[in-house]
Amino acid sequence: MTAPRGTTPAGTASEEQAARYVRGMFGRVAGKYDLLNHLLSFQVDRYWRNTTVRRVEHILRRPGMRVMDLCCGTGDLLLAIEQRTSQQSLVLGSDFCHPMLVAALDKATRRHACAPLFEGDGLQLPLADNSLDLVTVAFGFRNFANYRKGLRELRRVLKPGGMLAILEFSTPPNALIRSVYGLYSRRILPAIGGLVSGSKDAYTYLPESVRKFPGAEVLAAEMEGAGYTRVKFERMTFGVVALHTGLSG
Repeated sequence: MTAPRGTTPAGTASEEQAARYVRGMFGRVAGKYDLLNHLLSFQVDRYWRNTTVRRVEHILRRPGMRVMDLCCGTGDLLLAIEQRTSQQSLVLGSDFCHPMLVAALDKATRRHACAPLFEGDGLQLPLADNSLDLVTVAFGFRNFANYRKGLRELRRVLKPGGMLAILEFSTPPNALIRSVYGLYSRRILPAIGGLVSGSKDAYTYLPESVRKFPGAEVLAAEMEGAGYTRVKFERMTFGVVALHTGLSG
C-alpha cells in the first residue's frame, strides 16, 4: 500500500485548503472535544495516552530534557508528560488551532501546570534545528496536510538520537474487528459526535481521515524513509490505535 500524501478533507484540492479545513473544524469542536473523546472511546483514550507516557518515561525522567507535545489539543497528554518530567526539564505544547490552545491553557491553569504553549504548524515549526529530545503527537499526525514533510520537519527539530512518538488511530489487522470498528466509525460515531458537538461534518471527517490514514506497517516504513532509526510500533485495543516510535538518526 502506498501512503497518501496527507489528509484530504472533502472539497479540498491543496495542502493549504486541507490545513485551513482542519484548523476550522477543530476550532468548532474544541469546547466539546474532551467530552467526546472520552464518550466515543468509552474512556479508553485515557489508557492510550497513559501507555504513551510510560513508553517515553525513560526520557522524561532525565534531567534537562526538552520535550514538545505537538497537536496538543486541549492538553491531556501534555499535562501527563509534564507531571513526569524532572524540574530541570522543559515541556512545550503546540497546536495550530487557537481555540484548542485556549482550552489547553484553561486546563493547565486549573491544574497549576506551567508548560509554555505556542501556536504552530507541524510542517513549519518556529524552533531551531536539533533543539528537542522528544516529540509526541497524539491523534494529530493523520491531520497533517503532508505526512512526509511533517516527518522530516519533526526530525529537523529533534537532536541526534532524539525520539518521535506518534499515537494515532490505525487499521485493525483482524477482519472481524475491522468490520465492526468500521461500522461504528461510519454510522454511530458521526451521529453521536454531530449531536453533541453541533458539527456533524467534523465527526464525519474524523472517521474518514482514519480510514484514509496509512496502516501501522506503512507508517513505520514512512518513518524509516524519513531517516528515523529503531522504528517500531505497538498496537493497542485490537489495533484500533498504534503507537509508533523512532529515533532521529
